[in-house]
Amino acid sequence: MVFIEARRAVHLPRYLALAAMLIVVAACGSNDNEGDGTNKSDGDGDQVSGTKNIIETAQADSRFSVLVEALTAADLVDALSAPGAMTVFAPTNDAFTALLSELGLAKTELLNNKPFLTAVLNYHVLSARLPKVSVPIGEAITPLAGGFFKIDAVGADLVANDGRNRKSTIIIADLDAENGVLHAVDKVLLPADKNIVQTLQARADCTVLVEAVIAADLVTTFSAPGPLTVFAPTDEAFASLLAELNVTKTQLLANETLLTDVLTYHAVDGLFLKADVPVGQAVTTRHGDSLTVSAGFVISDTRGRTANIGSTDVIATNGVIHLIDKVILPLP
Repeated sequence: MVFIEARRAVHLPRYLALAAMLIVVAACGSNDNEGDGTNKSDGDGDQVSGTKNIIETAQADSRFSVLVEALTAADLVDALSAPGAMTVFAPTNDAFTALLSELGLAKTELLNNKPFLTAVLNYHVLSARLPKVSVPIGEAITPLAGGFFKIDAVGADLVANDGRNRKSTIIIADLDAENGVLHAVDKVLLPADKNIVQTLQARADCTVLVEAVIAADLVTTFSAPGPLTVFAPTDEAFASLLAELNVTKTQLLANETLLTDVLTYHAVDGLFLKADVPVGQAVTTRHGDSLTVSAGFVISDTRGRTANIGSTDVIATNGVIHLIDKVILPLP
């Protein structure tokens, strides 16, 4: 036993030399991947930036060939190649195909409409690196184009709700680049193109509210830049109010003073998405009276009446709409 250990000791330098050679060879071989755009580890298992910029990363992936064409047509290649930290929600080729069908356009028509194309593409870009784990669920996200969109967690998926209230799922997250990160999305995001009044007019369940806004001469108020948060009573909510007050719709719409008080009581200055609504706190309305929202998303008005908030976060150019099932009332 002593002899065996002695023999190992005699040959130990040769083993160390061989190990050192293998380490050198492995180190040289690790350089073969430099410049291929793959992510590298920092030694602790964490991912660090890729070796290609955002444009080069997209160019290297055939799923983004139309996106690259669009960025080129919009003269955004240099901007997305520059040093810095950016996030791009990158529509796939299938996403662009679906958009062309939705808009009734040929690809050449889209690529030749530079103002529209630039606005749409910049709506997909953030001026900071936002990996998947840092996405602010349910909160407003402001892209370079202005406006906002939000991202919700739907089961295991992250789903973006754009300015036109269309849904787009992140299908591949955290494609790392040296100047940012890309998330592949299955639908092209579009910025809002309707203000609050126009958004309500496009709905089939808010026709009486629109009539009331017009009758009270509040169209300008609800169309102003804002931002404004509106708790919007549905047609069924107004039907219940008419029964409660024992008046007809004609009588209600003719009472401009009452309408103005009621409608401004449904509007709050500022942008409050569902995730941002101050639960349990008094919220001052445009009318001046306050309302409160419970953790169960039930509004209590100044008369002790309650209304349930149904659909939330309907996005418009100048704010957000939450639908409610009962018209709330300020103090007489």
